[in-house]
Amino acid sequence: QVQLVESGGGLVQAGGSLRLSCAASALTFTRYAMGWFRQAPGKERDFVACISRSGGLTYYADSVKGRFTISRDNAKNTVYLQMNSLKPVDTAVYYCAARPVVNYNDYARTPLEYNYWGQGTQVTVSS
Repeated sequence: QVQLVESGGGLVQAGGSLRLSCAASALTFTRYAMGWFRQAPGKERDFVACISRSGGLTYYADSVKGRFTISRDNAKNTVYLQMNSLKPVDTAVYYCAARPVVNYNDYARTPLEYNYWGQGTQVTVSS
């Protein structure tokens, strides 16, 4: 069965950096667009970033644009989220998600478009 396993979360001071990883298994990784979402306590799951199956196209939420970078290594079946200049408002559980797509440049920005989800990794940013 498909598994997405996130890692790399933790506690960091404001202004610091973290790199999240999401390792995928039991799927043909190059056929999937990948996304990162986050959910703070009492709030909805919000879009953070996504990347096309080719890796050639990326899209970011306005709140993280210029600070976060999504990338993928298709040889390792892994997608990454580099997070710099972290702020306390970035505190949340971060989830990766996978969506099968036909076109190399397809991607998705809403949770309902994704078929598979990881268990999440906690990111806490202290002020």
